[in-house]
Amino acid sequence: MPHRAHYRRPAAAALALTTVGALLLSGCGGGDQAVAKDPVQEIRAKIPKAQQSAKTLRIGMDVNYPPVEFRGADGKPDGLDPDIAAALGRILDLRIEYVDTPFDKLIPDLHKKQYDVVMSALSDIRQRRDPLGEDGKPNGQAVDFVDYFIAGTSMVVPKGNPKGIHSLDDLCGKTVAVQTGTTQDEIATRQVTACTRANKPLTVHKFDSDAKALAEVASGAAQAGLNDFPVAAYAAKNTDGGSRFEVTGSQSRSNPYGIALRKDDTELRDVLAKAVDQLIRSGEYDKILAKWNVAAGAAQNAVVNGGI
Repeated sequence: MPHRAHYRRPAAAALALTTVGALLLSGCGGGDQAVAKDPVQEIRAKIPKAQQSAKTLRIGMDVNYPPVEFRGADGKPDGLDPDIAAALGRILDLRIEYVDTPFDKLIPDLHKKQYDVVMSALSDIRQRRDPLGEDGKPNGQAVDFVDYFIAGTSMVVPKGNPKGIHSLDDLCGKTVAVQTGTTQDEIATRQVTACTRANKPLTVHKFDSDAKALAEVASGAAQAGLNDFPVAAYAAKNTDGGSRFEVTGSQSRSNPYGIALRKDDTELRDVLAKAVDQLIRSGEYDKILAKWNVAAGAAQNAVVNGGI
């Protein structure tokens, strides 16, 4: 994801709300007195044995995608995803351990059980979920998702937009930079076909990190880069004091970010969905999004496999 989409809370297109009502205990003896169970304790009681025993949730993350995940001044993971992960860890009473992994290796290493889940601005798309590939053959890399945030794709161009790029079709005849294996990689690949039909070939430069893709735009070797909106906005605001890049055009291909799990980890998947719901209901979720200036991507609730 790059990747690396708008269930806004009031939107008509919001996903179906998953309601987790408080369970009530009937009072003993006479009367109808009822006591609500602690939802956090109920969630913790359902954590799979592997994580309960380790007291740890291991997360695969490509820590190179500000403001979603990056290394802070202390060298530790910082950003939207680490803040949400830390909050989920407090709900689950689990220590969060990060395994820094290149983006295109995140899902393969998840299946090798190098960590429990992936949380790395990873878009929940059908191609990643479907047990069968587009060729009809088994997809051994298929995963499930617990969706927690919405992000569309934006275009980053040099400040002043000297080439007048405002849409994907404006990329035809030019060069675009993307991170390998991301949603943006897929979008650019599809656009190559459209541009070829228009007899204006599009050149795509692919890199193993978004930082390298943005550097390609900064150098002038590419006329535009494709990024998730939060990343594009962050780069435009913070690179060289806001004098290097700008975001152009409208967002496209909105999809949720999801926590990815192996298909057979249904217990952990369902616990994480309940934990995300609890985080949203507590109000802490909104505070985290506001901190990183990405409130527009707020999800109404956790959804399992809700991407397009």
